[in-house]
Amino acid sequence: MKRDSLYGEPVLWSGRPKDVSTPPMYRVASAVCGVTSAITTAAAVVLSTALDARPDGLLAFAAWMATLAIAFYFGPRWWRSELLFTLTDQHIVMRRGRLRRSIDRREVSYARIHWNPKLPGVGDLEIVRAVPTGALRRRLTIRLPGLVAPDRVWAIMRGVTPSAPAGDGHRLLAQRLDDGERVLWSAHPIVGLRDWLPRTFRAVGSVAIACAVGAAGAVMSVHAVSILRTAVAGGLSPRSPPFITLVAFLSLTLVLLFSVSVGILYAAIVRPARLEGRTRYLITDRRVLIQRGDQELHLDRSRIVDIIDAPAKRGLHDLFLVLDGPRARALAASGAFGEDLGQGLQPVLLRVSDVDAVQAILRDGTQRVYPHAA
Repeated sequence: MKRDSLYGEPVLWSGRPKDVSTPPMYRVASAVCGVTSAITTAAAVVLSTALDARPDGLLAFAAWMATLAIAFYFGPRWWRSELLFTLTDQHIVMRRGRLRRSIDRREVSYARIHWNPKLPGVGDLEIVRAVPTGALRRRLTIRLPGLVAPDRVWAIMRGVTPSAPAGDGHRLLAQRLDDGERVLWSAHPIVGLRDWLPRTFRAVGSVAIACAVGAAGAVMSVHAVSILRTAVAGGLSPRSPPFITLVAFLSLTLVLLFSVSVGILYAAIVRPARLEGRTRYLITDRRVLIQRGDQELHLDRSRIVDIIDAPAKRGLHDLFLVLDGPRARALAASGAFGEDLGQGLQPVLLRVSDVDAVQAILRDGTQRVYPHAA
């Protein structure tokens, strides 16, 4: 049997990314840099032709932004193309050349799966270890991108034989359980019109920034019309290259401003509200599962040591699952003390109505249950 070169342990599974693509955030950054480069280039052309000035600084900035656009788009692809994943009997290893990242299989708290909406059966597997909260708080994760059937790989990591329906992200989680696993409780968060309103300081700040950028775009659109009229009145022909370049410069600037405003509003308000309506909670006799759109969270019930019951509005409850692991001297609240929800799904059951049933099911695998401890 093949052995890992670092740990000398038997290799149970190895693989590479099937899909080598650019993550969404990098694609957005690449698009913004590319549009900014085009805007700066158009401004340099207008400056050199209409005002007969040297646009060296503008052209240098445009070249820099174009370089960033190429780096943001192709950099992640180049990095992911050389990744190698190895699973031994004790460790999960991600390697690229001489760079290695590993995590002990016994210390894994839960996993997140991010399915690729364009490639069925392909997704990213994110391994997460619970860490102490407070001053010692840190993030310990390993992300294996572009895997074929990441839920099958996660089953192998857990030492479980993958079920036959595994590998199809379009199926519901209830249809991809382990052999012999039974669903004990299922629900979804109670959603309402309040979900379409900003609920955190971060969301309020994002909405304020989006409104400010949109207002700047509206003001600039008024000034753009005035600028074009002034240029025509000054003798610049509407068919001349400088005038066309000026129109392109103003149009691209407006498109960038309004696109940024709409994108921030969508990311801060619309997308979270839509995902709340697509969230499903499952508690089986072995695991706690959360499915939200193309994202999934898989948590073994043996990792849960406590439950924090925080009363929410409209008589509902938020249940924070407190996790612990081997050699973890402090507990990780996993969302109860300000975890960044933008990192992905957290082991938190939001706005649950039948909280007594959840506590009764999970109480067998926990040491204590603290009711109503916000």
